[in-house]
Amino acid sequence: MSRRITNVRAPGVVTAIAALLVTACVPRPSPLRQPIDRPYRADSGSIALQCGRLIDGVTDVPRRDVTVVIRDGRIAGIEPGRRSPAGMPVLDLAGHTCLPGLIDMHTHITERPEDTSDLTVYFRRTRDEQLALSREFAAATLLAGFTTVRNLGAYIAWTDRALRDAIDRGEVAGPRMQVVGYYLTIPGGGGDLLVPGVPEADIPAIVRQGVARNPAGFRARAQAAIDGGADLLKVIASGAVLAFGAEPGEPEMSPEDIAAVTAVAHAADRKVAAHAHGARSIREAILAGADTIEHASLIDDEGIALAKARGVALSMDIYNGDYIDTEGRRQGWPAEFLRKNIETTEAQRQGFTRAHAAGVAIVYGTDAGVYPHGLNARQFPVMVERGMTPMEAIKAATSVAAKYMGWSDRVGQVTPGRFGDVIAVEGDPLTDVRRLQQVAVVVKGGLLFKD
Repeated sequence: MSRRITNVRAPGVVTAIAALLVTACVPRPSPLRQPIDRPYRADSGSIALQCGRLIDGVTDVPRRDVTVVIRDGRIAGIEPGRRSPAGMPVLDLAGHTCLPGLIDMHTHITERPEDTSDLTVYFRRTRDEQLALSREFAAATLLAGFTTVRNLGAYIAWTDRALRDAIDRGEVAGPRMQVVGYYLTIPGGGGDLLVPGVPEADIPAIVRQGVARNPAGFRARAQAAIDGGADLLKVIASGAVLAFGAEPGEPEMSPEDIAAVTAVAHAADRKVAAHAHGARSIREAILAGADTIEHASLIDDEGIALAKARGVALSMDIYNGDYIDTEGRRQGWPAEFLRKNIETTEAQRQGFTRAHAAGVAIVYGTDAGVYPHGLNARQFPVMVERGMTPMEAIKAATSVAAKYMGWSDRVGQVTPGRFGDVIAVEGDPLTDVRRLQQVAVVVKGGLLFKD
């Protein structure tokens, strides 16, 4: 279906949008590989979107035939009918559903799945080299409709901070980011990049920035992350699937370790995301003050009840097990990783169904980077298959996610005052949630990145 842009010569608008056309509207053989040839001013756009249907991220019933007006990067109003405000471009989306820009609460946007077959690549690659790759991943994520992400760990420390700042400066096309800088993990734990056959002395310090041994050590590493610009902190409470020698069901950080981190984070008004696959680690992380539980693969009924009672959200990446077991196997990922993936995938999906039925808050988190960036929306159908309605899944990736990342006043809703982050898909995703895998239009901060 065609989309019509009018009034594009409005004064003060075309300059702001033109800087984005390199990665958005100008036909090129491979737009994701074309750099933005000059900086743009983030969150500066003004545009009117004539939506055939609007899912605002908050209410349960879509509105029909409305115009979303974005001025200077913020949503100024939602007007009935097809309006054409003077002095701004107008995008005709009569056959489309508009939604808030999507939020992925668990990405690794500086990394790619292909490197999982040989993790020693991170011992040789520099931060600048990793950042160069990350720019492409950021563009792919944005063009897939995910305008906000939490990046929950970078093997090469602070690569995510550099990417976040470049996006905020308008040098790179990408989503809004919250970053952790590095993993907080015990020696040899799920966030410590030890590889069999590589002497520990030969592993560069840049991939072990968050390794600590006791509460005092974790307190110091947590404070260093806050001081370095982390937006939140990530603790590795249990073993990991994609780490050597770490079993997902086994605790790693102690409750005292986790509590030391949460004390530092909460004192600085930051949140804590706890990687916890095992039932015991899930319970311990919740009781130690974690704000979200990542993966929650082996959650039990006690953990579900505790999460609900404490208002802790679960971020359960229930798609990527399929990618690991097919593409990961084809790419020759370590047998240990493939085994642990099989042992956790179906258990996690069953836990998702039980937690949702019990009324636990669930946010949209995919672990993108384990599978290719830009395919983030592949998780929506699995969430629906496992018990959510399409609207619940959409809210998990919009207003519910925004609440648990502390950004309800910025993103996750198409309501006045929020950033002008709006996407559009053809047809109705409430009828077929897979339509979210084919995002047609992406507007971020009032600037048109994809049409």
